[in-house]
Amino acid sequence: MKKKYISNATESTRMFKNNFLESLSKVHYSVPLFIYLPVIGFFTWTAFSEHRLSLFRYLGWFSLGLLVWSATEYFLHRFVFHFHPKGRIMERIHFIFHGVHHDYPNDAKRLVMPPSASIPLALLFFFFFNTLLDPHHLSGFFPGFVTGYLLYDMTHYALHHANFKSGFWKALKKHHMTHHYQDETKGFGVSSMLWDKLLGSDFKKKGVSNEQ
Repeated sequence: MKKKYISNATESTRMFKNNFLESLSKVHYSVPLFIYLPVIGFFTWTAFSEHRLSLFRYLGWFSLGLLVWSATEYFLHRFVFHFHPKGRIMERIHFIFHGVHHDYPNDAKRLVMPPSASIPLALLFFFFFNTLLDPHHLSGFFPGFVTGYLLYDMTHYALHHANFKSGFWKALKKHHMTHHYQDETKGFGVSSMLWDKLLGSDFKKKGVSNEQ
C-alpha cells in the first residue's frame, strides 16, 4: 500500500474558505439522533395507526430495511467513497466526501454524516423507495432503513473513540482500524462485516495460505 498522510491527533482541518460552508461540514455525533429518531417514530406510528400493520409484518419490513441499509452502507463506502479520482476537481470532491476522514480519522466532528449531506440523501432514498413500495410497506421498511443508518453513524463514532471489552466490538474495531491504517482497499463494512465476508473484501487472516 502506498503511504498516505494520516493524523493521529484529534485535530481538525479546514475544508472550506467560507465560514458557513465550513460549519456545515462539522457536526456533534449526537445530532443525527435528534433528527432521525423522530423520523423513525413518525413512520412507526403511521405503520400501526394509519396502515394497520400487524407487529409481525412491521418487524418483517423493518428487518428488511435494516438489511437493505447494511448493503447500502457497504456499496456506498466501497464504490462511492473510495472511487479513484482523476484530476484536481475530482480529487477535491473525493477529499470532501471521504478523503478528509482518512487523513484525519480522529476528528470527532467529522465522524458522523452532517445534516447538510444526510438530509438530502434521506429524502432521495425516501422518494426512491416510495416508487417501489406501497405506503403501508414503506411505513415499516423506512424506519428500519433509517435505524440502520443511525446504527452506522453511532457505531462509526464509537469505533474511533470507545474502548471495547466484548469480543464482537473489539473485532469490529480491529476490522475498521485495519481499513484505516493498513489497507483501505478492503474492509468497507463499518457497522457489520457481513458484506466484506460475502463479497470477498474481508482481510485475509495471518497464517492462511492460498496454496492448497
